[in-house]
Amino acid sequence: MQIAIEDIKIRKRVRVNLDNIDELMESIRHYGLLNPITVNAKYELIAGRRRLEAAKRLGWRSISATVLDDTDRISELELEIEENTQRNDFSEAELLAAYTRLEKLRNPNIFIRIWRAIVSFFKSLFAPRI
Repeated sequence: MQIAIEDIKIRKRVRVNLDNIDELMESIRHYGLLNPITVNAKYELIAGRRRLEAAKRLGWRSISATVLDDTDRISELELEIEENTQRNDFSEAELLAAYTRLEKLRNPNIFIRIWRAIVSFFKSLFAPRI
């Protein structure tokens, strides 16, 4: 659900340091908001402070949000803690493998480029003409 950013209230948060907002802004600008923020029924922020700040700085007027109806202060704090602790960064080996795969996809070898050109040529021959 989209909600107006100006309607979101920010209470006292566990995370006070909003590091790397510029990097997050660039990611959101490039890929969009991959995960909505989370708010309670009163539109008080539960999770997604950095995403919200990045959206504000990007000039967004609304943001995708998950609205939780039946929450209390304990469950909201548990959710905030859970979201910020239950993530697992890539290992160096996994990250290297991912960037290697990405590089191969962006810059395929000569045989793959020739094959793609042949396929594209034949597709254009048999494409319906309007």
